[in-house]
Amino acid sequence: MKHGLGFKVLASAALLLSMVGSPLLAREHHAAKQKQEVLYPNATRVAPKLDLTSAKELKTLNEGLDSANSGDKIKAVQLLQPIVDGSRSKYAQTLALQGLATLKYKDHDFKGAIALLQQSLALGVMPNDTYFQLQYELAQFQLADEQYQAALDTIAKWRAEGRKETANSYAVEGNAYYRLGKYTEAIAALTKAKSLTDKPEESWNQLLMASYSESGQADKAAKLAQELLASNPDDPNAMNNAVAVLMQAQKYPEAIQLMEKARADGHLKSESNYVNLAKLYLITGQSKDDPKPTALKAIGVIEEGIAKGIVTGSSNNYMLLGQAAELTDNVSKAMDAYRKAAATATDGEAALREGHLYLTESKYAQAKRLLQESISKGVKHMGTAYMLLAESERGLKNNPAAIAAMKRAAQQPETAEKAKAWLKAAGASHKRR
Repeated sequence: MKHGLGFKVLASAALLLSMVGSPLLAREHHAAKQKQEVLYPNATRVAPKLDLTSAKELKTLNEGLDSANSGDKIKAVQLLQPIVDGSRSKYAQTLALQGLATLKYKDHDFKGAIALLQQSLALGVMPNDTYFQLQYELAQFQLADEQYQAALDTIAKWRAEGRKETANSYAVEGNAYYRLGKYTEAIAALTKAKSLTDKPEESWNQLLMASYSESGQADKAAKLAQELLASNPDDPNAMNNAVAVLMQAQKYPEAIQLMEKARADGHLKSESNYVNLAKLYLITGQSKDDPKPTALKAIGVIEEGIAKGIVTGSSNNYMLLGQAAELTDNVSKAMDAYRKAAATATDGEAALREGHLYLTESKYAQAKRLLQESISKGVKHMGTAYMLLAESERGLKNNPAAIAAMKRAAQQPETAEKAKAWLKAAGASHKRR
């Protein structure tokens, strides 16, 4: 029995996290308030003299900023827009513009938010801490709007003038580089981000793994994934990420080992986990002289998942079971699985496989019925289906029907050469009439 039917596992981590949170506005207070820590003590910018002198306007400004933070859009606009339009204080206008920019951002109007922040920064009349926080916020907004190079330029300006390095700023930089396909730069930035904190975000590690993978450093991606799983053995996301990058690195035995440990510990809980483990066994089995032992393990995984109610009786899952059974030469089990797959299938692939098995068992009538069904429902390799149908007709001694089916196979590019040779040997023209 031939084992020429291939399997693929498409696995990928969720890697493109925005890494941009909803901004919070720093509520401004007069110097009479408690003195706060200076955030940018080494900045090169000389802070200008503030021009806000009206206590009443300060009260209105703070109420507007509080409303923007709490999501009360109507009140925030009512309080802040008049300040933007008519205040004599550029400082007040600056902060009001930031408040309105925040509202735009929350409405996913990133371009509008960016324009207001740029207008705010252009006024320039604000303390260094406020100025550089707005500049950093602008980089985040640009990242959200997919203006990746602009975000990088803004971060570079913020870092050069503010003389400040933070883990989050390097994470933003790494994200932007990744989106631009500059994986070497992304790796450097994300590695720097991780070095500046003892609590790196999960999204940073995901992005770093993706950068390693995209830059052809699959081994480093796999190593990082395994390290993260070792530090979080009960985290299903860590396991899924580790398995995904190991599969991408074609380290199938290591991926199987991780999943089997999770299975033994009761952590294999999703349908995709069970299905991917079964597929891994089939992939590794096909590279061996005897695929039966690993195919049997695949069958065991699928059937355990179905018995536990984790794996559904879908057409795809029964197709997988049928393919595994074929590799063990268990024809009856494979036929049963394909029959169940065909019951809900939207195409004829399951019927094609079952029909092929009946043909190998010389059960020509059953094969013919299933192959005709597969053709009517549609299959990827229509030429193969017609060739198998021709063999079934020939087995039933129906030579005219066999020739007709083979002529159809001759019209398909993938089987044209073989079909024409068959027709020539049978003394029949390959041209349809």
